Amino acid sequence: MGKLWTVEDVAEYLGIPVNTLYDWRTRNYGPPARRVGKYLRYRAEDVVAWFESLDTDAA
Repeated sequence: MGKLWTVEDVAEYLGIPVNTLYDWRTRNYGPPARRVGKYLRYRAEDVVAWFESLDTDAA
């Protein structure tokens, strides 16, 4: 397993604001994250898998 991604890493990868990730978490949407103490961490493979599962027909 590689380095865990921060919220900033995921936001950069997805090209979205950090606050959008926090908003998505309150709506049970977005890539799965794990809490490490007070921090959110993401596994890169989980983020990529979540992204790849999105509907490609969305406009």
